[in-house]
Amino acid sequence: MPLQKNASTSVPIHDLLTRRWSTRAFDAGKPVSSAQIAALAEAARWAPSCNNGQPWRFLMWNKSSDEAAWSKAFECLSAGNQAWVGNVPLLFLSCAASNWPDGKPNRYGAHDSGMALFSLMLQATALGLAAHAMAGFNNDKAREAFAIPADFTPQAMLAVGYQAAPDVLTDAVKEKELAPRVRRPLEETFFAGRWGRSAELGSVSV
Repeated sequence: MPLQKNASTSVPIHDLLTRRWSTRAFDAGKPVSSAQIAALAEAARWAPSCNNGQPWRFLMWNKSSDEAAWSKAFECLSAGNQAWVGNVPLLFLSCAASNWPDGKPNRYGAHDSGMALFSLMLQATALGLAAHAMAGFNNDKAREAFAIPADFTPQAMLAVGYQAAPDVLTDAVKEKELAPRVRRPLEETFFAGRWGRSAELGSVSV
């Protein structure tokens, strides 16, 4: 059975957020449907961005329809990610525009592209899919292999598919899969009024 690792939150939040986590165990025998892929893309399309600049672009590789292109993307991944991504049916690469259309630098491009990626990830969770974002890939290799323009910066690879039981993983990867989910306490992340003054949020109920 797939492993459930719902977040243990200090206050109640939406279950779409508590259920979302970055599994490494994917079912190689279950492709993502065309309708699901369209919904993932639509979720990213409606992400917020500064001045509605929509600086994101996504490369996508579907193993079931173009295994050769998927393999080229796989080769861009780090060895650690290749150890488990072999079972993943669908890969994305988010890219962020470096500049506004008028050529001025867009300092929000990476931030906004991250929001588009997370919108896609939440939609994946809503569809019963799993999604795992990865920083471990060769930026230059991806840029060359897929003709990414110089004014766009590759940001993150994303694995999407159906979750499988941890048994599909090697022992080393399974250890990471079974590790507990942890986050910093709220008071170490949210400050009230000035930097370093902890906000009192842990006991608030909704």
